[in-house]
Amino acid sequence: IAQHYLDGGVPPLLVLSHAVDKALIEALSMHSGVKVTAQHQPREPRRAWLDMCIKGASLRLAQLLAEEGSQRSRTRALVDALDLAVDDLDTFRIECFDISHTAGEATQASCVVFEDHRMQNAQYRRYNIEGITGGDDYAAMRQVLTRRYAKVAEARSQGAELKGSARLPDLVLVDGGRGQVSMAREVFNELGIDLGLIVGVEKGEGRKVGLEELVFADGRDKVYLGKDSAALMLVAQVRDEAHRFAITGMRAKRARVRVGGGQLEEI
Repeated sequence: IAQHYLDGGVPPLLVLSHAVDKALIEALSMHSGVKVTAQHQPREPRRAWLDMCIKGASLRLAQLLAEEGSQRSRTRALVDALDLAVDDLDTFRIECFDISHTAGEATQASCVVFEDHRMQNAQYRRYNIEGITGGDDYAAMRQVLTRRYAKVAEARSQGAELKGSARLPDLVLVDGGRGQVSMAREVFNELGIDLGLIVGVEKGEGRKVGLEELVFADGRDKVYLGKDSAALMLVAQVRDEAHRFAITGMRAKRARVRVGGGQLEEI
């Protein structure tokens, strides 16, 4: 209650499911300049309001717990399917890269992050790709992976302890098959990073959703997880988010280029 009304806007009456310390109510009154009273054993119709509130809170809590359990099970399924050595599922981190452009124009790369069983939007990054032949997705992938991991590799070589977004992820997904994986392998070899981190998402037969196969940079045979696999659902979720993030960035950049560098915005 103190946190909820910290910025003001306190009503004169609080209907509560549990009794609270009178000192809290007095503090709210002083903070807001409004005389606040609390009632924790209300009668009709306030009892009905309170029951509705309690039921709504219970349903929302159940929904959150179900979503958390589902995402956690997907994380576990992927870790098990790839036979990864992960000490703490809650810190398991995936970074996924995708390249987007229109006929070679306004090329951008996206990097999205999955950690703590959810997408971490605040850690997403876009990279403007320059100095390559238009439409060369391999060169674009080389550039973005080098820019993302060169400093990380240098810091590790100097014995620095890296945490959070500065550390290497547990898995690097690239949206593409053997060609993109080969490019990622070259970059990681040059930087001295474990090739076992790289997994490519290769389109299945007919490019149908659910038929994707995973391609590895360290020589392992490619794997088909099955269209109903929880592990594939997680891979598809992260891959699709990387594609969405890349597409929106590319479209915005293309629009700026085509109007002459922002003339409409200036008007």
